Amino acid sequence: MTNQAVSPLAEPPVEKPAPAGAYHHGNLRAALIDAGLQALQSRPAHELSLRDLARQVGVSANAAYRHFADKEALLMALAAEGFRRFSQAQVDAVVHGDNSPRAMFQRSGQAYVRFARAHTALFQLMFARFPAEGRSAELIDASEAAFSGLMGLAASHAQLPPDHPAVRLRALAAWSFVHGLSHLVLDGQLDKFGEDIDTLVDILIDQMGAAALPAMTASA
Repeated sequence: MTNQAVSPLAEPPVEKPAPAGAYHHGNLRAALIDAGLQALQSRPAHELSLRDLARQVGVSANAAYRHFADKEALLMALAAEGFRRFSQAQVDAVVHGDNSPRAMFQRSGQAYVRFARAHTALFQLMFARFPAEGRSAELIDASEAAFSGLMGLAASHAQLPPDHPAVRLRALAAWSFVHGLSHLVLDGQLDKFGEDIDTLVDILIDQMGAAALPAMTASA
């Protein structure tokens, strides 16, 4: 994700794939993406096959390849859709409940970890190391939009304008915290402690408010 500040409540662009069984001329790409997302619920991205997905939606492999040049193109499209759904999950979490900046920032972090747990293979694919020179415009736009939402929340939480130098640092710090926490959760490293994940997110946000912001503001 890269930095580009927008309102924390901005609705992300959502591309809704068609049901896999509803293919007709014009929506095969969406049907293949939908089938791929369903497949990621039960297996990792490297096990996906464009030919298998084509068979699943009832078309030939050649028809599928007219929409995706290769498996890498399919995976980037799935990652882009993952970022769009992730952004929507963030919006849904932020707009419901206490609208104080602190509470909104906390719910955003909690939604981040919940998304990682609910869509593990997709989450891992979203942050896969696609070659920088080969990343699709769709994937770049979707990932930048996701980070833009975080920038907006960071600005609101810090009570600073979005273009303030401290906001980008705060957004990166928050992202680092919740992304690292997500991986600890997915790897089962926290299971033995039995701690509530939402509580851990709350503590991280409170620590940022108590320590990180004054240091950032003073250095800006």
